[in-house]
Amino acid sequence: MNSGAEMCFHGTMHILLVEDERRLATAVKRVLEEEGHVVDHAADGGDAYAQAKSEDYDVIVLDVMLPTMNGYEIARRLRASGDATPILMLTARDSIQDRVEGLDAGADDYLVKPFALAELLARIRAIGRRQQMSPANGNVLTLADLELDLRSREATRDGRRIELTTKEFTLLEALMRHPGQVLTRSQLLELVWNYDVLTESNVVDTYIHYLRAKVDKDSELKLIRTIRGAGYAIRAN
Repeated sequence: MNSGAEMCFHGTMHILLVEDERRLATAVKRVLEEEGHVVDHAADGGDAYAQAKSEDYDVIVLDVMLPTMNGYEIARRLRASGDATPILMLTARDSIQDRVEGLDAGADDYLVKPFALAELLARIRAIGRRQQMSPANGNVLTLADLELDLRSREATRDGRRIELTTKEFTLLEALMRHPGQVLTRSQLLELVWNYDVLTESNVVDTYIHYLRAKVDKDSELKLIRTIRGAGYAIRAN
């Protein structure tokens, strides 16, 4: 599935790579730079934490086992200080308990060593897409009389609360972040399901049907549009 020609959901990112294994760090840094990203590298936990606090990064790729301060502690300290930079944690420890500890420490994603570099790139792209979907101003998306509160995860239409499932909310969020823009089924699969479903699946059509029944059913102004042969859009005119 490749929707990049129609819309780019990720671009150049400033990445902090924290990895003390020299050969792996060199390989990862090279691949990331070949993808066009700007990469800073730290091999020591204390240095990495100081660097993360002094620079603005789009993503931190963070190993767990590090000199002076481990990855869990770095993540915990960053989150405690209010730093919300996405963290992709790398570790050779693959037990459920280890994964839970990493996520509880504040990691956004978790990748077990050894890993394929292609998978690492895919995880970073996914984090980049989620970052680009973050609202530039505040936590509420608005279109006509439809409001989406990203903090409380609530949707309202003309003041009336709309009960949405998690996937319905995420789908509506994806549409509202691109008002008036046609999103193909492939783009919506990428944004909402992260390729967890087959491209042949009609899951997008099914969820658009669910969403339309909840968002547009009792309103004269229909916002969710089917663009025949192209995809879907949300428009107020």
